[in-house]
Amino acid sequence: MEAKKAAAELAVERSVQDGMIVGLGTGSTAYWAIQKLGELVRQGLRIQTVATSVASEELARSLGIPQLVTADITEIDVTIDGADEVDPQWNLMKGGGGALLREKIVACASRKLVIVVDEGKLVQQLGAFPLPVEIVKFGWELTLRKLRAMGCEPALRLAADGQPVVTDNGNYLLHCRFGAIAQPAELQAALQGTPGVVESGLFIGLAREVIVGYTGGKAVSLVRA
Repeated sequence: MEAKKAAAELAVERSVQDGMIVGLGTGSTAYWAIQKLGELVRQGLRIQTVATSVASEELARSLGIPQLVTADITEIDVTIDGADEVDPQWNLMKGGGGALLREKIVACASRKLVIVVDEGKLVQQLGAFPLPVEIVKFGWELTLRKLRAMGCEPALRLAADGQPVVTDNGNYLLHCRFGAIAQPAELQAALQGTPGVVESGLFIGLAREVIVGYTGGKAVSLVRA
C-alpha cells in the first residue's frame, strides 16, 4: 500500500494543474490518486474528471470531485492509471480490475497517460499475468475457442458465486495465459481482428510517463528503455 500511495501522489503532484480535465483510472493504485485529488479539490484545486469505471466514479463523487460525461469533452489533459505489468518499452498489461475497455478509451483520448505502479509490476517481458480480454456474451464459447487456437489457455473470469463476471459494459472477461509475450503489438492486432473480442488489456505505445513506488514510501519517474 505504501509504495502504491507514494507513486500515485507523486503522479498527481507532477501532472495535475488547475483547470485540467483529468482521467481517473481504476484499481488499487489509481485509488490513491483519486484520494489525493479529493484532498486537493477540498483545498481549492479546480479540475473536472472522467472516470474509467463505476467504482472510480462513485469514489470521486464521495470525495466531491467534479465529473464530466464523455459527451461533454473532446480531449483529456492527463489520465492517471495503474497497470498489472510494465515492460522496459512501457508496453502495459492492464485489466486486472476489469475496466480495460473504458481505461483504453480514456487513455486514447488523453494528451498524457501517466502510469503508477509499485516496483513488483516492472517486468522484462509481459505475460506472467494472464491477459484480460473483454468479449461479448453472444457466442462467447466460440470466441474462447478462437483465442485458444491463437496459443493461449483462456478461462472465463468468475465471481465469488461462480457466475461469470460482467463488466460495466455488460460483457464477459477472459483470462488468457499466453506465457511470455514476445511481440505485444502483433498480439494486440490479432486480438482486435478476432470477432467477439471487444478489447484486450495490452496497452501499446500509450504511456507517456511511468512512476514507480517503492517500499519505504519513495517514488521515482522512470526513463523509457
